[in-house]
Amino acid sequence: MSTNLADPQRLATPPTFQSVSVSRRIKNGMATALVWGAFLIAIIPLVWVLYTVIQRGFPVILDGDWWQKSMSGLLARQQGGGAYHAIYGTLVQGLVCAVISVPIGIMVAIYLVEYGGRSRLSKATTFMVDILTGVPSIVAALFVYTVWITTFGLSRSALAVSLALVLLMVPVIVRTTEEMLKIVPDELREASYALGIPKWKTIAKIVIPTALSGILTGIMLALARVMGETAPVLVLAAYAPFINYNLFDGPMASLPLMMVNERNNPTAAGFDRIWGAAITLVVLITLFNLLATVISRSLAPKTK
Repeated sequence: MSTNLADPQRLATPPTFQSVSVSRRIKNGMATALVWGAFLIAIIPLVWVLYTVIQRGFPVILDGDWWQKSMSGLLARQQGGGAYHAIYGTLVQGLVCAVISVPIGIMVAIYLVEYGGRSRLSKATTFMVDILTGVPSIVAALFVYTVWITTFGLSRSALAVSLALVLLMVPVIVRTTEEMLKIVPDELREASYALGIPKWKTIAKIVIPTALSGILTGIMLALARVMGETAPVLVLAAYAPFINYNLFDGPMASLPLMMVNERNNPTAAGFDRIWGAAITLVVLITLFNLLATVISRSLAPKTK
């Protein structure tokens, strides 16, 4: 039975693209306004904090002595001195922590994504990583104090601080690396396997280089977190107003611990050092993030 194309009773096909109704436009505008409002509410405290830190701390770090001298031999009420000892302690503790944490975190993430599957060990590892993600820094410090100092009888040192920071840094690296490895297309793995390349070489030569940009970003975020911790340094190393190059023995300052120590100094000199240490820590973390951005962009897969 043929169909009469001129039949006026035939239903017309609706157009593919129809005009948006007025109610949908209003709802879209309201949702956009709410999102922008939430963004502004969230960004105002951040801008306020940064402005306050820069305003009060920038004049302090302009002094050359701030970067070249420590607080050794300086009275609490005396102006001057520097944060050289605290900068050194922050960098050493953070870098030693990164040297230990990065290989462990990346290896655990590779196991969870590439080898673990749904095995019991994989589930147990994921569960432990979730627990470590929410562990407060003071708990990690007390755990290392119990094992390192009380049980083994070793002295308080910057190395003990780095071990406590490892417990805080590893779960962040594991989570970020795991997510970066998951977004690598399976087609790349399958193409490599089809060429007869072993799985371990596929991971080392294809999967990791593809995800390396995001992995580096996660490492820098984890490093920024541990560099700002105070409790591990306070419990496991204590504050020293002088430079200590020994990683294995003696107290060693850090920028967060310097701020805590100067908080007990109610003089103007003490408050100046607090703001100076705060902006110095911000500058160091910013430099690390900029360095990670440059490296990640240079190592990112080229699309052209």
